[in-house]
Amino acid sequence: MPIHAGRKLVLLEMESHERQFVLEQLASSEARLLGVVDGLTPQQWVFRRSPERWSIAGNVEHLVLFEGFILAAIARALEGPAEGEKRALAASKEHLVLGLANARSVKFNARPAVCPVGNWSDPDELIAELKKARARTVDFAANTRAALHDHFFAHIAFGDLDCCQWLEVIGQHTLRHVYQIEEVKADPAFPDPDCPAA
Repeated sequence: MPIHAGRKLVLLEMESHERQFVLEQLASSEARLLGVVDGLTPQQWVFRRSPERWSIAGNVEHLVLFEGFILAAIARALEGPAEGEKRALAASKEHLVLGLANARSVKFNARPAVCPVGNWSDPDELIAELKKARARTVDFAANTRAALHDHFFAHIAFGDLDCCQWLEVIGQHTLRHVYQIEEVKADPAFPDPDCPAA
């Protein structure tokens, strides 16, 4: 966290407990996601509950696109000036960030840039892309020395969040889609793995 030294604002990197928390969230949410999609048949992978809902493949593609979008947005924010005056307001939103996965009754419309369009038709390739995206995020979170609490960009519903919170959002967002995938799998019409497609 930043500290004041006289009139000069000193910017400090993420604290070790914050870094550890982010890394644990990234690891656990990736493990949950990989577990929930393991062993799916091609028919299950593309099953949609309704035309306007995403398939499991769509959910995973969205996660890949979202993660790249957020890392790029963090990089852009860090190139700009520090905005320490926003710290207190962003900190007051921490409960929203950490409640994102479980706030399933609150719906968000995804930005067009992160909506699935079928870039990967092969499930194995899509999972490989997901793992690569997460590895990049983990590498950044583990090694950055940037003053993440002093650079911000806006969430579509929450407004300005700091860049450390955005790393937390990635883990929470992944879990949110794990729950969405579990809902897809629980649909009565979800394909039976033992019945070949007609």
